[in-house]
Amino acid sequence: MRDHRRDGIPHGNLPLELDAFVGRGAQLAELARTLDSARLVTLTGSGGVGKSRLAARAAARRAPRDGVWRVQLAPVRDEEFVDYAVVEALGLTDHTTRLPRETLLAHLAERELLLLLDGVEHLVDACAALVTELLGRAPGLTVLAVGRRPLGVAGERLVPLAPLGTEEAVELLTVRAGQRSVARDHDADPDADQREMRELCRRLDGIPLAIELAAGRLDALSPGQMLRRLDDRFRLLTGGDRTALPRHRTLRTAIGWSHELCTPPERLLWARLSVFAGPFDLEAAEYVCSGDGMPADDVLDVLCALLSQSVLTREESPAGVRYRMLDTVRAYGADWLAATGDADRLRRRHRDWYVGLATWCELEWFSPRQGEVAARVDAELPNLRSALEHCLDEPDGAHLGQYLAGALWFHWVGCGRLSEGRHWLEQAVRLDAEPTAGEQSRLKALWVLAYVAILQGDTVPALAALQECREEAERSANPTAAAYAEHRTGCLALVTDDLPRAETLLRSALHRYREIGELNSNVLMGQVELAMARAFQGDLPDAVRLCEDVRQVCEDHGERWARGYALYVLAYAAWSDGEPVRARELLADCLGSAHRFRDQLGSVLAVELLALVTVAEGDAAEAAVLQGAAGRMWPSVGLPLFGSAHYNAPHELCEAAAREQLGDERYEECVRHGARLGRREAVARALRRPGARASLP
Repeated sequence: MRDHRRDGIPHGNLPLELDAFVGRGAQLAELARTLDSARLVTLTGSGGVGKSRLAARAAARRAPRDGVWRVQLAPVRDEEFVDYAVVEALGLTDHTTRLPRETLLAHLAERELLLLLDGVEHLVDACAALVTELLGRAPGLTVLAVGRRPLGVAGERLVPLAPLGTEEAVELLTVRAGQRSVARDHDADPDADQREMRELCRRLDGIPLAIELAAGRLDALSPGQMLRRLDDRFRLLTGGDRTALPRHRTLRTAIGWSHELCTPPERLLWARLSVFAGPFDLEAAEYVCSGDGMPADDVLDVLCALLSQSVLTREESPAGVRYRMLDTVRAYGADWLAATGDADRLRRRHRDWYVGLATWCELEWFSPRQGEVAARVDAELPNLRSALEHCLDEPDGAHLGQYLAGALWFHWVGCGRLSEGRHWLEQAVRLDAEPTAGEQSRLKALWVLAYVAILQGDTVPALAALQECREEAERSANPTAAAYAEHRTGCLALVTDDLPRAETLLRSALHRYREIGELNSNVLMGQVELAMARAFQGDLPDAVRLCEDVRQVCEDHGERWARGYALYVLAYAAWSDGEPVRARELLADCLGSAHRFRDQLGSVLAVELLALVTVAEGDAAEAAVLQGAAGRMWPSVGLPLFGSAHYNAPHELCEAAAREQLGDERYEECVRHGARLGRREAVARALRRPGARASLP
């Protein structure tokens, strides 16, 4: 696949092809021509016909300026999350109260890119509304939709995809069999095998998914044996749904035939694995799917058998090896799971595993495994969302939903998912939980909701949530919730420039934390926020002392996220003391950490301060470019510099100095140049070494 890059920066998220692309030359050319002449193209066809693979191949051959971005919609069950899925696929973060649609419109307005929406058939109305609005307001956007039916939008060009012809189907079967040791009947010859393979492909109607499943059996059965079994299976299923399209019946028959060839343990695991909403790892499969006829020690062997039969696919991710079921195969397994009457138990086990995973991740966030935790939660989002939905839909699951939404605070806040986090938290706190079981969980969900709202610049709901949390904490004598409520109230005072009150509340909260023995990233952030309050009041030595202490604790525990904010304060102090070289070193470290975590707030604060350091170093033009880049980033965060006079002071100093050196016209020209940089480009530009001049207008 094409690696969309510009200036060494990746653009797009299409995966590399792991196996050969077979045939489809004419269809590929037709799809490419249609994409050249239309802004909305929908590739339609029956399940398993190879739409996703062809669309990805065609998209990879294009090179729009801002890349090709694929959105996997199969795991999305609720139309409300279509916009979130697109935001996530584009790698966007938005700390504001804006709806994700507004975030998308702002991001796409001046970009030239191809958006590949894969799997739209179960979300047609939501996708049609989204595509209509995006295409109407983003002139550089092209959309390639993939599904079993069209979107029905004005200007849509349809490209129907038929199954493979006989020759291409045989080629696919042969290639996928690859290095397998193909089983043969003792009395068969190679020519007979070829004839039988052609007949097998013909009986499978040239459907690629069916052929892939057949290839997975060539190490156990000869083509003749497979053909005979398939004949039996067709006869067995002739009494099925006669209203279904023939190709749909063929695909279901092929999947059912593959299912019948499985051993009872393989069928059982297939059904149970269908409970996963997205990719999963071995540990999750062993916990969720074991028991009642499936010992945990057997799961790996059975899973490997399903893998060899192409029921599962294996993929590498930043979180390690994971397994995935194609949506059609998962749906077949889900039907069998429902027929066993075991679906509710499996969904509860799935929920329990991901509640446990969130608990572990929250604890390990304050550890050297912080980067691993961020990657793990990112990979697990489809399953975590499914668990949240299950918790919030079950009458007795409210407290678990509140617990899970609150436990993921580090992901909502530290990894750029404030908007989604607020969605779950607001749903969770509206539910009534059992007084004893849910009290602690509800209080945590309240202060996390307030934290999210503060960072989004939404003061009123933040105050309401904090007041409720504080009152309930006092009523129930809950010192932990009381400490967090006081801490976040102090944080709110800080960003609204009430510095004396911020200092009083933050010192009191830190005292409460020490009394109850609380130490984690949140506590350290409280100390960083106190340091900012001291710095803004002119006591830089005390601010440095507080942040050096945070830095040391972070080094001892391997913490990187809170450490980045401590470095920001230390850099502010270094610049104030006339040490731009040291300030730049600290900010480069700070920005690198924030960018790795997708922490948009930490990133834009660092870029703002780097602009001030850059103008102090004598490069006013580059400083103006960085200010323009930061200006483009702020709308995805919230009110620029929180609307705070103290946070805004470095920005105003930088702008005044740059304007004086460049003149108004040149300054504005450089700012406009910076505003055209995307987030990745802006970060890469800000991290350039001094003297390594980038292009300037």
